[in-house]
Amino acid sequence: MYGIIATWRMALEGITKADEMLKNHGDAGDAIVEAVKAVEDFPYYKSVGYGGLPNEEMIVELDAAYMNGNTLSVGCVGAIKDFANPVEIARKLSHEKVNNFLVGAGAEKYASKNGFERKNMLTERAEIHYHNRLKEMTQEIKPYSGHDTVGMVCLDENAKMTSATSTSGLFMKRSGRVGDSPVSGSGFYVDSEVGGASATGLGEDVMKGCVSYEIVRMMKEGMHPQAACEKAVNTFSKELIKRRGEAGDMSLIAMNNKGEWGCATNIEGFSFVVATPELEPTVFVVKHEGEHSVFEKASQEWLDDYMRTRTAPLVRK
Repeated sequence: MYGIIATWRMALEGITKADEMLKNHGDAGDAIVEAVKAVEDFPYYKSVGYGGLPNEEMIVELDAAYMNGNTLSVGCVGAIKDFANPVEIARKLSHEKVNNFLVGAGAEKYASKNGFERKNMLTERAEIHYHNRLKEMTQEIKPYSGHDTVGMVCLDENAKMTSATSTSGLFMKRSGRVGDSPVSGSGFYVDSEVGGASATGLGEDVMKGCVSYEIVRMMKEGMHPQAACEKAVNTFSKELIKRRGEAGDMSLIAMNNKGEWGCATNIEGFSFVVATPELEPTVFVVKHEGEHSVFEKASQEWLDDYMRTRTAPLVRK
């Protein structure tokens, strides 16, 4: 048995590559890193890697994480600039005994010392988005409402599980801001003896509930990934609303060590991708039905519109 699940349609090409690796007895660590890199390298996705939208100073700062579910080893980078594939740096850090979470200049020094590829991550498209956003501002700069982290959980046929995340975070965020994506237990968590989960959404709220760990904890108690995702998201969203009057965007995906999977969201328009021996890489679109997150296979029309929207020419206002 093997499988891989990821947040958002943008993961499809990477999941397809990982699926081929897993079919051919590939390692869950290698497969998940290749899958995330495919998202990081595609310049038309505005929330991950090359093409990611910048902070308020027009600088692209990236966050990423990697976790090995066999050893529980974790590697994370936050607010790193000018490196092409932060997920690779995170994986390298997971092999270190200490100093597993590096940020800013420290992360960049580590990456440079270890030979990772330097790259200007600000694309012309991202710069146009930035200047157009400035034109729209009449008051204080406020972050973009979308938070499309790519988060994944992977299982290989040797029962090894991994999780990984990568994001450029909030558009127009303050310099140095780090969300939930590289934070163990919040943006991701995986235990090969149980399963894994990963989040996308407003990091400041996801971190308040350690939602990824909560899902893994419930799976350990015997809950199916779908039930665990729904309970974690619904319960914590209600708690935030009760205490703070609102809950930020929150979408979670999960897979257990049997290859069973699930998702839950508190927003409309969430999508995710799954591949298993029984299921070719498939995009699902999620809808609400009461407290349940119900998903259906994305139509070709939906898929075509997704790519058309993201690759449409931009004009500077």
